[in-house]
Amino acid sequence: MPKRYPAVAGYFYESEPSRLRRQIEQCFTSTHGPGGMPSKGGSEPPMALISPHAGYMYSGPVAAHGYHLASRGPIPGTVVVVGPNHHGEGTEVSIYPLGQWVTPLGEVEIDSELSRRLIEESDLISMDELSHVYEHSIEVQLPFLQYVFGRIRLVPICMLNQSIESAQHVGEVLAKAIERPEEYLIVASSDFTHYEPHDEAVRRDRPVIEKILELDVEGFYTEMRDRGATLCGYGAVGAIMWYARLKGYTKPRLLKYATSGDTSGDRSSVVGYASIAFLR
Repeated sequence: MPKRYPAVAGYFYESEPSRLRRQIEQCFTSTHGPGGMPSKGGSEPPMALISPHAGYMYSGPVAAHGYHLASRGPIPGTVVVVGPNHHGEGTEVSIYPLGQWVTPLGEVEIDSELSRRLIEESDLISMDELSHVYEHSIEVQLPFLQYVFGRIRLVPICMLNQSIESAQHVGEVLAKAIERPEEYLIVASSDFTHYEPHDEAVRRDRPVIEKILELDVEGFYTEMRDRGATLCGYGAVGAIMWYARLKGYTKPRLLKYATSGDTSGDRSSVVGYASIAFLR
């Protein structure tokens, strides 16, 4: 079975296991984090998340908000992470072939059964390894998931084609293939506006976030274009919005928004980060 080894361990997050665990814990307890450690199951309903994917020193505290809330819900057997293709290699929408993804915290098994169902339901999604080899957007979610949930299975979906039609298709295929959503956690991996001054990034991102909270996919794409909000994973966000609408996740909640200026102190050129939960 193939194994996908980390592309950004030691760069985006610590590569040594004990240091990585401490780094994740610091994200949870950070001033910009949720302020406490995750639970081990609870009464929160099943959910889907939008989570950032920059280096942990920048976006980790924001990502921790989503995983803190998810830890209070049912423990998922499988996590589907949908992320953008930053490198432009591979197929339009791809699932990594069978095998494992390796992180400093251990191996994560690919859910071959759900992967098969998605491929069978779609004429757009394909099995492709190349799309995932260097892509970080899915990888950086995994240590958080391993820390919070322990042993999980994974379906990594990498979107090179992020058109609204592609997003709708991916969301619809996920909704059709997943019959018991309480057994799954769906994560859209995306950062928000890139490389603008802090106040400008906030100005561009806020109206876009409002459309996400309204589950208005068409409005989200329009607002993003009109405001010049440079989300890298907009297709992943659109796909999760479609999935949420179809599965009855009609209670979106903004858990945290911040920029790299908030976490690093340099507000001259920032990236925006949001943690958003879709609840039933």
